[in-house]
Amino acid sequence: MHNNYYFLKQLSKALGDALAGYSLVEAFSQNKNEIIFGFASAQDEFFIKAHLSPSFCCLSFPKDFSRARRNSVDLFRDLNQLKVSHVHQFENERTFSLIFENGFQLLFKMHGNRSNIILFQHNEIVEVFKKSLKKDFEISPEQLERPIDQSFEAFESCNGDYKKLFPTFGPLLKNHLEHLLHEKELTERWKILQGIIHKLEQPQYYITSLEGSWHFSLIDIGAIDKIYQNPIEALDSFFIQYISDHTLTSLKTSAINEINKQLRQSENYVKKTQRKLQEIEEHSNYNILADILMANLHRIPAKSEEVTLENFYDNNQPITIKLKQGLSPQKNAESYYRKSKNQSMEIENLKNNLRQKLQSVDQLELQLMEIEEARDLKTLRNLVKRTQKEKGTKQDPLPFNVFSYNDYAIWVGKNARNNDKLLQQHSFKEDLWLHAKDVSGSHVLIKHKAGKPFPKDVIEKAAELAAYYSKRKSDTLCPVIVTPRKYVRKRKGDPAGAVMVDKEESVLLVRPNNWS
Repeated sequence: MHNNYYFLKQLSKALGDALAGYSLVEAFSQNKNEIIFGFASAQDEFFIKAHLSPSFCCLSFPKDFSRARRNSVDLFRDLNQLKVSHVHQFENERTFSLIFENGFQLLFKMHGNRSNIILFQHNEIVEVFKKSLKKDFEISPEQLERPIDQSFEAFESCNGDYKKLFPTFGPLLKNHLEHLLHEKELTERWKILQGIIHKLEQPQYYITSLEGSWHFSLIDIGAIDKIYQNPIEALDSFFIQYISDHTLTSLKTSAINEINKQLRQSENYVKKTQRKLQEIEEHSNYNILADILMANLHRIPAKSEEVTLENFYDNNQPITIKLKQGLSPQKNAESYYRKSKNQSMEIENLKNNLRQKLQSVDQLELQLMEIEEARDLKTLRNLVKRTQKEKGTKQDPLPFNVFSYNDYAIWVGKNARNNDKLLQQHSFKEDLWLHAKDVSGSHVLIKHKAGKPFPKDVIEKAAELAAYYSKRKSDTLCPVIVTPRKYVRKRKGDPAGAVMVDKEESVLLVRPNNWS
């Protein structure tokens, strides 16, 4: 309630005493809601900082102020080097003026989210700080005085509605009065009201905590933290306390929200990975299927699509094994051995990723606890800085999925942006590049081996992946471009994933297949 009329009346008197003989030497703004006034006498300096954001309106009086070299705008230049004559408080108004020489007055309109500072000369507007408040261009200082009959008779005539007699009471005081005056007789209400006004006129200023927020009060409401006798010192202390607490709360809320976001993402990843692991581990063991086929090669009819054999790993229970028609029984067994190897690699990768992510969750939960328990701004800032540093040092996940066929590594981009990373950061000109023709899809690389050509069956398997991870996934057959990486380039301005292929060495027609 620092903008309560009774406080402003005492503050304006104190400012008049403090600024007597001082001249304005600078007035500037470094952001749209704040302006700083610097005054000087032969011996000393005095600063007023007006913080006029829509959510918080307050004055403070720093001992000194270092002006930034950039993003600083001079204001109210007409007052430069003019002396302050006195300070005028408008009656029953949350407004006061610094009166200068040459008919200038600088009006401080302390109206909450409509607060502003306006310069007049002989009652004519010269300059307005917050030009967005259009009605302030119509203000006339002569019309701001508001004499109000505040007698018991006037109180009685308005049926005890104190708000009509005392319109400048702030929300904090109004809430307090509503509680005190509830269901009281008129004379009792008047007596209580007069007692409150007597307190408001005393030079006693409280910084108090109420419902988790800091307040400035002229009466002892809530949990009193500090008591002052000087209005300038009191308001300056409140401003520092409020801004520190507000900054602490804002920074803490932002940090907690960011960690909770990371926790949600990590927990979703853990659930998804655990589900995928369970699915893989519940799937038939490819190594067992291969062993059964190898032990029964002579019993498998040629060109069979499936065969039922005894599973000697499970008390000779019958098991049906799917076969590829174009492959011999032995080749089918070799295919299952390869799948078993890839499956084992995938399980190990998933377990490693899961282990790392669970460690990350533990770390995030510890960071969250530390931030929630931080009670001062310095500690919180150090925690947030450390958290951001730890986050920045974590390695980003690979932008591609890894496959293996006949000991050749096949990398498949995860999405459009990751396709670019795969191409620009993880490839060599000797690698073989594959992509479904004329449709969007993943970039696929077969990593080269020094001195060895790319086997035909490896290229075909990679082409099947390129077809599967494209818009032609559901087609029966899909054409796939195959060319060395050196013939593929990214042009400036192209959208994510888009490339120019200078030379297509060949195009394979394959069936989309995620054979992993």
